[in-house]
Amino acid sequence: MSKIGIIGGSALYKMEGMEVVERKRVGTPFGDPSGEFVIGRLAGRDSVFLPRHGKGHTILPSEINFRANIYAFKMLGVDRIISVSAVGSLKEEIRPLDIVLVDQFIDRTNQARPTTFFGDGAVAHVSLAEPVCLELKDLIYEKNRDLDVRIHDGGTYINMEGPAFSTKAESYLYKSWGVDIIGMTNMPEARLAREAGICYSTIAMVTDYDSWRMGPEAEDVSIDMIIANLNKNVETAKKMLNNVIPSIPETKECSCADAIKTALVTPREAIPPETLERLKPII
Repeated sequence: MSKIGIIGGSALYKMEGMEVVERKRVGTPFGDPSGEFVIGRLAGRDSVFLPRHGKGHTILPSEINFRANIYAFKMLGVDRIISVSAVGSLKEEIRPLDIVLVDQFIDRTNQARPTTFFGDGAVAHVSLAEPVCLELKDLIYEKNRDLDVRIHDGGTYINMEGPAFSTKAESYLYKSWGVDIIGMTNMPEARLAREAGICYSTIAMVTDYDSWRMGPEAEDVSIDMIIANLNKNVETAKKMLNNVIPSIPETKECSCADAIKTALVTPREAIPPETLERLKPII
């Protein structure tokens, strides 16, 4: 049976309405995930929930063990992940409290956080031309298009390092590139999910206008502003999840699960045994 993974971002630390069957800590060859996984049923479907920043929001974006999180989802039988994340807007028409269903990413991290399961004698290059599962993204939009909230179907997410927010110069630069929103966590998840053959889609919750906006109505990004908008946005995200999850089909028409089949360059017989053992759930 298909299992649906949910990664909770800022303010989404638990899923009300989920019938909890088990809370489980999962060890991985890449270390410990962000916390215990909540396993049960949500909207009638087998689901697995993990807050990416840990219980009580104790993990910085650059401290998240993305590899352990995605690897553990794979070990738990998850084949689709919906990520809920807080973001800043780089466009006037994308307003705080709007939702963006991301379809592209740009990586501006400093690679302090590993974003591949490969290395140590195994080389693979997955395709990220379409970094999210469009089948899953489109379904999220279709099942929520009548919701009383502005939903932008598609958008480019630039992944900055953090944890500080952007300087104005950075914000103006990203805006000049035509980027839609900015965040600190989703590009590593998308990359690793593709390597693991897991469909991935982002529900991005807009909390602010980053630091580019000028004029009398402009205000600097503050944590108070973000928290206030997060608390409103997270209720919308929960509604969206409950609307789409019952409609996710058991079978998939997308090619996400097959991404690794044409990506592995190193012959299996040339991969060191310990590396091959670690990669078993992936390849």
